[in-house]
Amino acid sequence: MNTINRFILDLYPTTKMLAVFFVIISALMLPGYIYQYSILPIIIIIALLAGRFKLFISVFCKTIIVIVLFIFIFQVFLIPGETVLYEWRFLSISKEGIMNSLLLTSKLIAISASLILFFQITQIKDFMYSLEKMGVSKKVSFVILSTLQIIPQMKALSNTIADAQRSRGIETEGKFLVRVKAFVPLIGPLILSSIQGTEERVLTLESRAFSSKVKKTHVYHIEKTPKDMIVRIAIMLLFIILIMRRFLL
Repeated sequence: MNTINRFILDLYPTTKMLAVFFVIISALMLPGYIYQYSILPIIIIIALLAGRFKLFISVFCKTIIVIVLFIFIFQVFLIPGETVLYEWRFLSISKEGIMNSLLLTSKLIAISASLILFFQITQIKDFMYSLEKMGVSKKVSFVILSTLQIIPQMKALSNTIADAQRSRGIETEGKFLVRVKAFVPLIGPLILSSIQGTEERVLTLESRAFSSKVKKTHVYHIEKTPKDMIVRIAIMLLFIILIMRRFLL
């Protein structure tokens, strides 16, 4: 199990991203919804083998499941169709509405699950390094890095501020009204700390000659391995099969 775990985690970031691209393209190209839904159990198995099962299930259930259920119910009840299966007042369930819901939510599940797993088995610094090695502008990679880190940073900062507020006797937990009252003294320090953090980040970048035109060197290095080539060849073969299946058969 440990060997399989290291095999998955040690893959080069762009190799993993190529697999994600295949999932996204195949989910959009292939008709129906069975293939798209079948991607989820495969990704769950990969998450289990990579040692990320609990984390993947937690993130997926807290975010994607809620969105998928909302979209499914919205599509089923509000999209009209000729074959009405159930009707109550102004709400109706049609066969066409169910099919549209299945088609849309299956693609959403396949794409979102693959992206969630990718960022759980890939370190952000490795992903940014691989993009820069491909020739992506350092400014572009920094924007991507900042976007990916902003939510975890804001969450950690808000938890720190909430702990500080609790130490001062301000209630931050309990009923809805209590949380609303605690939100006002929380949002001010959060915004000010974020602005201060942005200024510090700019100074740090300038001290590292971020805007310099000279070629940058790296202390941290990752390299592709033979297993990356094997995985890439397998994915390219799957791409060929996908194209043949979609356009030639």
